[in-house]
Amino acid sequence: MLKEAIYHRPGNNYAYAYDEKTLHIRLRTKKGDADQVTLIYGDPYDWTEEGWQTSSSLMTLSGTDEWFDYYHIEIQPPFRRLRYGFKISNGDETVVYTEKGFYEEAPLDDTAYYFCFPFLNAIDVFRAPCWVKDTVWYQIFPERFANGDQSNDPEDAVPWGSEEPKPDNFFGGDFQGVIDHIDHLVKLGISGIYFTPIFKAKSNHKYDTIDYLEIDPQFGDKETFKKLVQVCHENGIKVMLDAVFNHSGYYFEPFQDVLKNEDNSRYKNWFHLREFPIVTEPRPNYDTFAFEKTMPKLNTENPEVLEYLLKVASYWIKEFDIDGWRLDVANEVDHSFWRAFRKVVKNAKPEAYILGEIWHDSIKWLQGDQFDAVMNYPFTNAALDFVAKETIDAKGFSEKMTAVMQMYPENVNEVAFNLLGSHDTKRVLNFCDGNKDKMKLLFLLMLSFKGTPCIYYGDEIGMAGEIDPGCRECMEWDEEKQDLDLFHHIQTLLTLRKEHRVLANEGSLSFISAKGRTLVYERSSYEESIMIVLNAGDESVENAYVIAEGYELLFGNDASGVLPPYGFSMYRKK
Repeated sequence: MLKEAIYHRPGNNYAYAYDEKTLHIRLRTKKGDADQVTLIYGDPYDWTEEGWQTSSSLMTLSGTDEWFDYYHIEIQPPFRRLRYGFKISNGDETVVYTEKGFYEEAPLDDTAYYFCFPFLNAIDVFRAPCWVKDTVWYQIFPERFANGDQSNDPEDAVPWGSEEPKPDNFFGGDFQGVIDHIDHLVKLGISGIYFTPIFKAKSNHKYDTIDYLEIDPQFGDKETFKKLVQVCHENGIKVMLDAVFNHSGYYFEPFQDVLKNEDNSRYKNWFHLREFPIVTEPRPNYDTFAFEKTMPKLNTENPEVLEYLLKVASYWIKEFDIDGWRLDVANEVDHSFWRAFRKVVKNAKPEAYILGEIWHDSIKWLQGDQFDAVMNYPFTNAALDFVAKETIDAKGFSEKMTAVMQMYPENVNEVAFNLLGSHDTKRVLNFCDGNKDKMKLLFLLMLSFKGTPCIYYGDEIGMAGEIDPGCRECMEWDEEKQDLDLFHHIQTLLTLRKEHRVLANEGSLSFISAKGRTLVYERSSYEESIMIVLNAGDESVENAYVIAEGYELLFGNDASGVLPPYGFSMYRKK
């Protein structure tokens, strides 16, 4: 037994409160190293004449990645406090693992040997908004979704879809266009819209904010936006806005004051300025997003900046009843700012969703004091590698996803923001080299996975496009040019997700088999079980998986026969 591979810590994703009564405890071991893991546990104050009173419960092998096995158990300590250790066995050896190391037998003379969960305080439980677990998002790039009011078009706007998207061209997309096409989203089955920035800015993408308290005139006015939020809510759709607090735009009034008055500007401490005079070429001598001179980084440690941005955070919730914030470049902003931001947002609307744009391990932001979730790019990358690029096989995918799911507590995974593409990437169809069967498999994976999924506008009708600006084409509203078969496929998956809550976040996810290009996984709860079989290869597979009696086919092909290239089956246990 390789003891160096055995790992646990009494916190973060290894020991946490799932709810006010329940603890989740995990242990990591070397892959294939243990036959059985048992949790030894007890209340630290429960002593009798016989000594410390403990119980033992078998842990479940919850997943396997490339290097490790992960074991899991859910328990409810009667007095909400716990000391615990692990008994790890294989055919040759048994060890007891505690906070103080390894022992041949469990030391029971002193609870100080053991890992400690001091007390399950209700206020410490990670709480994301309950509604998010059942939400399916739709990302809208407002300038390119629909032009419903030509009177507010920018002066240099060109007719809808008349030319390829460029970094600096405009087509006149606006709020009225979204209102006019809300039926499209309802028909598809969407229950949340994530808007990229809507605030006053010079660019077509609006990530270079000029005024955080004003809507860009090309999208409409505040009354139109208020109407849009109301229409969305009437149709059961939540609204999330994009906030760019890491940096402002070049034409943000305080930065313009700095450019004008330099060292004498009252706003000089609003930014990270290294020297005067200010220069922009060949590289700016002030901190920016990347090295983009038009996006000066805000000094969120400055009290005036903090006050201004927190006012923004509450204003759009209180005045327009938005339901959440997506936070751009969130990992480059200080943690103190995000803690203050969370308090302001949750005071304004306790059930508001706070989503950070972070592409890597984000446990530091997911302790319950900052974000509710982050964008789950590890899922994105693994799914694309498996199905679209075919650079990993089913086993590789299951191992990567197991590692991702073990990175965070279960109540964090349930609200993770899963996506396949966005305004920052080329479109899913392009990743698939135009193969729409592959695209269907990717949506099957995302819409039956843990978390809250997001569809980038136009993907549901088969729009194509390379990386920015190609992925930002005008939405295609001519049905004769839409892929209605793909639309129906995604619509069906969304309907099944609503009818069978186990496909969303009401149950566990287990990988059953991963061989070659064939993957089998199960979504199960106490009430229901659904088995999914998919063939991510270009050759047919006979008898892809033997489905036990008592299962009915919900959607797709019958896996007990021939599963065609890029075919799939979804079975429900009767």
